[in-house]
Amino acid sequence: MLLLPDDFRKYFEIFNEHDQESVTQHVDNASAWEWMRDQMPLFHCPDSCLEETYYFRWWVYRKHIKHTPDGFVITEFHPSVPWAGKHNTINCAVGHHISEGRWLRNRQNFLKEYILFWFKRNGDLRSYSCWIAAAVWNYCEVDGDFQLAIDLLPDMIANYTEWEKSHLNSSGLFWSIDDRDAMEISISGSGLRPTLNTYMYADAVAISNIARLAGDFESEERFKEKANRLKQLVQEHLWDDQAQFFKVIPLKTAEDPVEQWEFRKMDPAHNVREQLGYIPWAFHLPDVGYEQAWTQLMDPAGFFAPFGPTTAEQRHPRFMFSYEHECLWNGPSWPFATSQTLTALANVLNDYEQQVIHKEDYWNILSTYANCHYRTRADGKRVSWLDENLDPYTGEWLSRRILQEWNWPERKGGLERGKDYNHSTFNDLIITGLVGFRVRYDGSFEVNPLIPEGTWQYFCLDRLYYRGKNITIIYDKLGRQYNKSVGLAVYIDGVKVAYSSGLDRLVIDQL
Repeated sequence: MLLLPDDFRKYFEIFNEHDQESVTQHVDNASAWEWMRDQMPLFHCPDSCLEETYYFRWWVYRKHIKHTPDGFVITEFHPSVPWAGKHNTINCAVGHHISEGRWLRNRQNFLKEYILFWFKRNGDLRSYSCWIAAAVWNYCEVDGDFQLAIDLLPDMIANYTEWEKSHLNSSGLFWSIDDRDAMEISISGSGLRPTLNTYMYADAVAISNIARLAGDFESEERFKEKANRLKQLVQEHLWDDQAQFFKVIPLKTAEDPVEQWEFRKMDPAHNVREQLGYIPWAFHLPDVGYEQAWTQLMDPAGFFAPFGPTTAEQRHPRFMFSYEHECLWNGPSWPFATSQTLTALANVLNDYEQQVIHKEDYWNILSTYANCHYRTRADGKRVSWLDENLDPYTGEWLSRRILQEWNWPERKGGLERGKDYNHSTFNDLIITGLVGFRVRYDGSFEVNPLIPEGTWQYFCLDRLYYRGKNITIIYDKLGRQYNKSVGLAVYIDGVKVAYSSGLDRLVIDQL
């Protein structure tokens, strides 16, 4: 261990000092540091905003660990909301919950029960779209134990089959309502959306992989074919070649036939680039050749904004159209979507040979995202904060302002409904994206930091618990910050296993 936990205790003390603890679940504020200090990987860097937000997100995450008669679950809202299911759970962000929590040391103590809750203990698994099989596969890759996934294979197949029964269109693509994708009041509306189709692709790939491990070769091939077919259809039908973007084919119901595949002939009121068009890359769906879509991320007429990205392109005439609802996806910035986009961008930068988007852009969007994690109180104090959606130009938490103007209606969740909203990732983006820890099924891994050359003199990610080993990743340009070595180095249980004089990709073939 290189970093000392107590050097970061100050963050937890500040967060507790600024917090009004209205809801207490498994770990209260007073116990937060003692519980989390031995759980979380430690992160040190020269960017105070990124570092503070990293620890703030762990402080928020443990608030949502809830012990129930059905074991541990992870909540999305703290107050009980009428649209939640059993134990105030909501499935739409389950993939985010698992991706973030898989980096905590004792994750099996609660994440395994949370996963079992959805499949075995009456969790409402299809109230919203999600990518749970893919998330379970990713969780097992970090642990190195795939038995949980193998045991749940019949349940995963059954869940997939139910989606096919209720949402599969005659075109072979899945239909969904924007609201059921957790993206209500959008410009595109309901239809054949990149959201559910990508999630079903990702789940099919995961089920095929799990079936192979289980020796169920019939299911392996069947779901491989399903994944390949969805990949083909998404690229063939949801890609607008003129706009160079993945879009929604508007459709009122799952049973409606598609009468028009050409986007240029569709109703311009719903023909729009939306941030959800980046979701396919978050799950490695697109082949090479679609990267031009990423020019829109840094375009001020596209998605780029001071507190963005925006959820719809700003050039569209219906951008931020007026509607009396607190949660709009017609332009405001949502951490849910930002975390998906950054996951997708990290995949593009790691896995594609392209010159459209660069490390500097990942750095820019991640830094913007970190800077969104604040609110200025009535007394003028700027405090760490996480809520639902933001004004992309001012950084104000929009749904919070609207609900406050409506006097916090109980039917909407009551006072401070969105406070500490657990609906996205951040620390997973630091670990797998910025620091670049990329795991592989066979236990090998690589480190490919997405930090532009010359940006930082040093950083360290310490106590990253991977398959029973402690991983430490250090970058020290001059060798003076940590007194170890110059450049990038990877340690396993304190032993250096790889190094580079710069920020070059390192591949570690085995633990």
